[in-house]
Amino acid sequence: MKLHRLWEWGKQFGWESVRFVIIGIAATIVHYGVYYLLLGVPLSYNAAYTIGYGVSLVFNFIASVRFTFRTTFSAFKAVKFLASHGVNYLLHMALLNLFVWCGMPEALAPVPVLCIVVPINFFLVRSSLKNRPRKSTGHESES
Repeated sequence: MKLHRLWEWGKQFGWESVRFVIIGIAATIVHYGVYYLLLGVPLSYNAAYTIGYGVSLVFNFIASVRFTFRTTFSAFKAVKFLASHGVNYLLHMALLNLFVWCGMPEALAPVPVLCIVVPINFFLVRSSLKNRPRKSTGHESES
């Protein structure tokens, strides 16, 4: 992607979305890299995928808080992030096993899984980390 296209995309969809894609790509590389390496040891593909997901999860949380959504860390956000990734993990595992069951090689099965879950993950993670604007009570003074 050329730099000017990235700039235009950032203006159109928001820089938060661009940062999400960058961190998402990095987290995906971490996840798949760990998974692929662990396929070479006597470990089930489910265990390898879970370990890769866990390593990626730690990276993703730190990068999402500091870079993607530029928000402050809190224990409450960490719990919400973990809960959103719990849902995401279950979806990952169900789809991974479905694609392997359908005959896709274990090394390639994560590819369609990621194509399906990444858009869902954006909204789950965003809702867990973003500060929501406070609702107006109608009692604020107007200045």
